[in-house]
Amino acid sequence: MLDKVAARARGLLGAHLSVERDDGRVTARIMEVEAYGGGFDPGSHAYRGPSARNAAMFGPPLHAYVYRHMGLHTCFNVVVAVDGTPTGVLIRAGEIVEGLEAARARRSAKGRTRSDNDLAAGPARLTVALGITLADVGAPLDGSTGITLTPRPGPEPTIASGPRIGLGKATDFPLRFWIEGDPSVSR
Repeated sequence: MLDKVAARARGLLGAHLSVERDDGRVTARIMEVEAYGGGFDPGSHAYRGPSARNAAMFGPPLHAYVYRHMGLHTCFNVVVAVDGTPTGVLIRAGEIVEGLEAARARRSAKGRTRSDNDLAAGPARLTVALGITLADVGAPLDGSTGITLTPRPGPEPTIASGPRIGLGKATDFPLRFWIEGDPSVSR
């Protein structure tokens, strides 16, 4: 199962994630992701089964799983498996390719931004720049609720992999993927 989730995570690199809100549309090219394999993965929120928090991970695919991390930050995942099988691909970083002014305004309202490369470099920064909130849990990614996931236009980029970040367990799995050499990858 982890191999399938990893392949889908790699497939999201270079895809575009667009969010339309009242203050504008922002699009990020996905540059860094982490794969989570539900009941097969001790690092996953769904490892111990369904709960109110992780219900969106159980499907359907191509919907949003959004959660609060450590009570401070919002993180966004794409559900990638078949309905009923809990999976998630955490979108760790992106490059803003549309709506730069709106992304800058959103990030400035929530904290300091050093450069445009930092606007969505990290999962919490990405959700702020795109305008994703907990209200987006379970939202389809087809544009009907303002969030659109568009497949990568073109060939697979050069991808690097390594352990996931911030986990106390299941760190030996190389399930973090990023576009090699991209300056917007989180640090």
